[in-house]
Amino acid sequence: MAALSTPVSSAACGAGSTIDPALEALEIALLLEALHARHGDDFRDHDRALVRRRLLGVMAERGLVTVSGLQERVLHEPGAAAAVLRALAVQHSALFDDPPRAREAREVLGKSLCSAPVPKVWLAECAGAGQAWTLAILLCEEGVLARTEIFATVANEELLAEMRAASLDAATLPALQQQYRHGGGAGQVADYFEVRDGRAVLLPHLRARITWASYSLATDASCNEFQAIVCCRDPRDFGPALRQRVLRLFHDSLARFGVLGIGGELRAGDAITAAYQPVRGYPAWYKRVA
Repeated sequence: MAALSTPVSSAACGAGSTIDPALEALEIALLLEALHARHGDDFRDHDRALVRRRLLGVMAERGLVTVSGLQERVLHEPGAAAAVLRALAVQHSALFDDPPRAREAREVLGKSLCSAPVPKVWLAECAGAGQAWTLAILLCEEGVLARTEIFATVANEELLAEMRAASLDAATLPALQQQYRHGGGAGQVADYFEVRDGRAVLLPHLRARITWASYSLATDASCNEFQAIVCCRDPRDFGPALRQRVLRLFHDSLARFGVLGIGGELRAGDAITAAYQPVRGYPAWYKRVA
C-alpha cells in the first residue's frame, strides 16, 4: 500500500503550521492560471520549485499562510499582482553590478558585432535598465553602438514602463566607477550620464539605440533576426518543455555565426546544442555554427 503524503512545514506559515504538498501544488497552479488569465504573464511552465520559493517569499512579506490567500490578494487587492509578477520576473541588475559578466560581454560582442553592417542585439528577459545601459556603454566603447540596435524585452507592461523611465541617484555615480573599471571600462562612467535635479539618466544618443518592447518567451514567436541574443535568466528556471521552446526560439531568431549569451550552460539533451560551439574562454557564451 502506498504511504500517505506527509504534510510539511512552509516558511510562510506560522509556528506549528503545516501544509499538504499536493494541495499547495494545486494552489500554485491555480494562481499561475489566474495571473495568465488576468494579466497575460505566463509562468505556468516555469520551474515549479523556483516559482514556489518566490511565492513563499511574497507570502512571508505579507503575512500570508496559504497560496490561496495570496491568490485572493492578487485578484482583489491593488498592487498585489504587481508584487507577485515582480518576484517571478528576472531580478533587476544595477549598472555594472557584475563586472566579470560585463567584461565577457565587452570582449565577445565587440568582436562578433564588428563585421555586421547593422547589428541587432536582443536582451531577452531584460534584467532592467541597469543591464541595458551597461550594454550600451560597453558597446559604445567598443566602437559598434552607433550602428547597433538593442532590443530590450520583458513580458510585463508595468516593469517595462519602469525600465523606460528609469534613472539613478546621481550621488551613486562615483561609487560605480570601480565596478565600471573592473568591467573593462577605461574612462569615467559619469561621462555617459546627464544629471537633472539629482537624478542621472543615460545620455540621449545612447538611449536612442535601445528599443524597449513587451515580449513573452512563453507565448510569442520569433520576430526578428539578431546577431546576438543575451538572456541572463538561467535556462534551469524553465520547466523541461519551456526550456526547449525558449532555446528553439533563440535559435530561430539568431543569425548564423551570431552569439548567444545565457545564464547557464547548454545541455547535451537540448535540441539546439549540436548547432552551437562554446566561445573559448567564456562560459555560457555560444556561437551558432549551423
